[in-house]
Amino acid sequence: MPKANLVALGTVADVVKLDANNRRLVAQGLKRVRAGALPPGLAALFAVASRKPEAATAFDFGFAVGPRLNAAGRLSDMTLGIECLATDDPTRATDLARMLDGINRERKAIEGDMREQALQLADEMLDESEEPPPALCVFDPDFHEGVVGIVASRLKDKLHRPTFVFAMSQAEGKEHELKGSGRSIPGFHLRDALDLVAKRCPGVLLRFGGHAMAAGCTIDADRLDEFESALQQVAHEWLDAATLTRRLAADGPLDKQFRRIDVVDALHKEVWGQGFAPPVFAEMVDVVSQRLVGDKHMALKLKHQGDPVDAMWFSHTEPLPARVKLAFRLDADEWQGQRRVRFLVEAAES
Repeated sequence: MPKANLVALGTVADVVKLDANNRRLVAQGLKRVRAGALPPGLAALFAVASRKPEAATAFDFGFAVGPRLNAAGRLSDMTLGIECLATDDPTRATDLARMLDGINRERKAIEGDMREQALQLADEMLDESEEPPPALCVFDPDFHEGVVGIVASRLKDKLHRPTFVFAMSQAEGKEHELKGSGRSIPGFHLRDALDLVAKRCPGVLLRFGGHAMAAGCTIDADRLDEFESALQQVAHEWLDAATLTRRLAADGPLDKQFRRIDVVDALHKEVWGQGFAPPVFAEMVDVVSQRLVGDKHMALKLKHQGDPVDAMWFSHTEPLPARVKLAFRLDADEWQGQRRVRFLVEAAES
């Protein structure tokens, strides 16, 4: 069984920093996938995700294949994903990939409901005139422990605050414990913060572990308020206004001579990911029209340096002014057999 493609998949899906060696490993894995050297399970996962192995990218590993494998461990039995990758039987691989795809759909539905609940709970902590506290701690008895990490990540991205999301433990005999998963922002080492909470409030944390940007912990259900108070105190000490201000690194304006499909294809073939981000451009554009797609995405028609160009801003619903500074990445879409450059919007500054 080819191994390089599985190494590449694990590196990207586990959000490992892409230093020089890891980029080489991922590049070699992608090269083999594109050449058709992939095990039946990986091929089946590409198929159920409607992705083409011959045009595989690190994005496919991180956002198409990886989530389907991870969903089994979150909601069902993680051995389903292991068997899918290990089997040499294409028929069995297809059956397992379809099962994993179904579990992932269930995970998305649960995550969507939890995210809305979590955002509502977070909003209730605040007055409209106030900034969010320096750290967030959210719990609801209906939350599912399998997706608390994903919801914490979404809240962290939306509010730019270190965030913990808790659910009741589903383990037998652990009904009085809360399982929490946290995600952080640059400048706040989450595992070290938990360590300090444990030292200041002995017994609050039953178990904890992790690293700078992600960590997990288990607490007694009766001590959630104590944990939240201690975490907020650490956040007040460690975080200042500059750290709590969202920033997006950009590469400046895009010269329109590079607004071409071959440039998009060249960028897509490269290895991008944690610690090695793709180019993000930023400049003023005119917004010609805008409309909601699927009630949660914004489709835009822009004028970029005098030329029309389409754009998408996923998971964004607020309208934009007629002239605005956008941060965007280059992408392509296909309509009636024609591929066209489009912008994927990351942020806006009016």
